Amino acid sequence: MPIFLAAVSRVCADDAARLAQVLAGVRRYQAAPAALPRPLRPEVARIGATVLRDHGKYGGSGGGSSGRPVVIVPSLINPPTVLDLAPGNSLLDHLAGAGLRPLLVDWGTPGPGELRLDLAGHVTERLLPLIAGLGEPVALAGYCLGGTLALAAAHAAPQHVDRLVLLAAPWRFSGYGTGTRQAMQEYWTRAEPLATPLGALPMDMLQPAFWSLDPAALAAKFAAFAALPDAADLAAFTALEDWANDGPPLPLPAARDLAERFYGDDAPGRGAWIVGGAAVDPSALTMPLLDIVAGRDRIVPPAAALSAGGIGTALTLDAGHVGMVVGGRAQRLLWEPLARWLGGG
Repeated sequence: MPIFLAAVSRVCADDAARLAQVLAGVRRYQAAPAALPRPLRPEVARIGATVLRDHGKYGGSGGGSSGRPVVIVPSLINPPTVLDLAPGNSLLDHLAGAGLRPLLVDWGTPGPGELRLDLAGHVTERLLPLIAGLGEPVALAGYCLGGTLALAAAHAAPQHVDRLVLLAAPWRFSGYGTGTRQAMQEYWTRAEPLATPLGALPMDMLQPAFWSLDPAALAAKFAAFAALPDAADLAAFTALEDWANDGPPLPLPAARDLAERFYGDDAPGRGAWIVGGAAVDPSALTMPLLDIVAGRDRIVPPAAALSAGGIGTALTLDAGHVGMVVGGRAQRLLWEPLARWLGGG
């Protein structure tokens, strides 16, 4: 909370009324009931803490659709629930309703087997075996850092992936700009000594780094929440904010990769990220590749997208990083064109 208060105080500067509105929104959120959890879908496969869940039966808690399998890879940093946030606000339900069989990767809470994994290890020791175990080529779609991992998986085992979609996924970390990258390095310098004894970076230590990417939006959303009159809007905000504040710890080797190799050295963008014994070269991919970019994204700016370097088919949406998935226009902007493309249309 002190870090949060410092961030919003800097944004509000000397505007005491604005700061009071932000804090009123925070108090309103703290007093709101927790969002009802979505039902866990059936396990298709499990490796350690990582589970592949079947969201293929539209509108129910079971799986089993015979539609085209689409493996959805969320970020390691927040739970996968943003992709299935609430009834009527679920990308996965929409894909299932379009005749596809969404199979969601749930990274789970890392145990001893995961705490040793760097980012490449999450690809080679978790994601790739789950995909290979399905026994047929799949479409692969990754959101945020999950898209970075999905691209590496498609490169390491192209025989298992016949279509690839990146959803607001960072690849060219030079696109963040010098200031942001230096700030991430300074954050990691402070965080690493605290995380090392734990073997992981907890969410409450990681989240301030992402607040720093767009502190103005952080203040704005709570100021807006303070004024929301509609109960449905309140519930939607609470569900989304509960997701944003939740998440398992990030294994220390993966956190170090993200801070030092990705933000620090731009290993993916420079062609220096080694996965499965080879440098990941997106230009070598031969399957159809759609790079969906959120044009108003501050978490993954458009300049960090793979297609900013001329690789893949770009689709730029007038949306932010999270709004593209769950916003009021998400169905029209993202869900419908994504379902058509995954279905071969």
